[in-house]
Amino acid sequence: MTSTPAVSGGCPMGYGAQAPADHHGYEPFAMENPFPAYERMRTEQPVMFDERTGLYVVTRYDDVKEVFEKWETFCSENAQAPVRKRGPQATGIMNDGGFTAYSGLSARRPPEHTRIRAVAQKAFTPRRFKALEPMIRENVKASISSMISRGDNHGDIVSDLAYSLPTITILTLIGEDISLVDTYKRWSDARAAMTWGDLSDEEQIPYAHDLVEYWDRCQELVARAHATGGDNLTADLVKAQSEGAEISDHEIASLLYSLLFAGHETTTTFISNCVRVLLEHRDAWDAVVANPKQIPKALDEVLRYSGSIVGWRRKALTDTEVGGVQIPEGGELLLLMGSANRDESRFENGEDFDITRANARDHLSFGFGIHYCLGNMLAKLQAKIALEELTSALPDLQLVDAQSIPFRKNLSFRVPEQINVTLNVN
Repeated sequence: MTSTPAVSGGCPMGYGAQAPADHHGYEPFAMENPFPAYERMRTEQPVMFDERTGLYVVTRYDDVKEVFEKWETFCSENAQAPVRKRGPQATGIMNDGGFTAYSGLSARRPPEHTRIRAVAQKAFTPRRFKALEPMIRENVKASISSMISRGDNHGDIVSDLAYSLPTITILTLIGEDISLVDTYKRWSDARAAMTWGDLSDEEQIPYAHDLVEYWDRCQELVARAHATGGDNLTADLVKAQSEGAEISDHEIASLLYSLLFAGHETTTTFISNCVRVLLEHRDAWDAVVANPKQIPKALDEVLRYSGSIVGWRRKALTDTEVGGVQIPEGGELLLLMGSANRDESRFENGEDFDITRANARDHLSFGFGIHYCLGNMLAKLQAKIALEELTSALPDLQLVDAQSIPFRKNLSFRVPEQINVTLNVN
């Protein structure tokens, strides 16, 4: 199919028509239930220019995967750029505070990306994850016991379990004080809001101060590793540098800046979504209770059906096209993995949740290609342990009201803020 080039400020032509006024029901920052709009877009306009965000929204599996794969044509340099331009006050705060953080890996391009990832992979090893497993399990058990011991038969999966567990894990991994869970959560919320949120200039101000503090701490961690060493990821990176690895202190600090966000924020959401989705599909929960060996397959199906990240950005380096729609050089794309993962051309009955699905691992929730998520094994390990312990201790766990779960407004992350449950302890 041929298509007419996009006109600046309007919708590109493709698949027969421009988007209607309601954009097929798609609201960029609304995350309560974006999936009906995703399905309509896949059918009616798989690549849609959204003039509200200035992004070409890509919704079909093959198109999303192709863009991820073609890093020479579609670069990642905009992946961490603010969706809404920083206001003058926030910019001043961050400039005055010496904020120079850059993406650890996700927004970097080869050969820089290749060089830094090679160093990070040598430190980010299965051995380190395995060493963390006993601590993770004990933390899960302690959280469940604390929830039960209150005696009110109620809990919130987000605040009672998923909030602190991944944060303690990532802080331990990089050699940080685990008493700073709330501080890092505050900094991470600031980063999510400033990068992928829809904030006014005034609303940005407190978050700008948070990001300056966050970046200062990342640099302090690198300096401390130089001074005292240690048995942690930060010390491993500094040691690699001293042995000749080509990585600067600024790049190590930028890796920490990314890991300390991605390493827990999306895992908190992943654990929350695992419990939420399984409880919404009671047969699946009961199947996992009866046979915990099904948990790994259930994790992949949750990632496919309701991943933590539903959209990620790319930029065209040349005039090109995606799905029959012309994309101009410099055009920015939003790849909706949350839509691609339900594309029925790839996943039969894609709108259905099925933990026996044979190809659930084909999901794109960890990305694809050179930027495939470095921490995917650690995220899945923590979710696996959380489900093992929850289904064992609380097999009759129930959602209070699936329809009332609030989701944070965001362009890329689908984050449940509260998941109220009844424990039904025997």
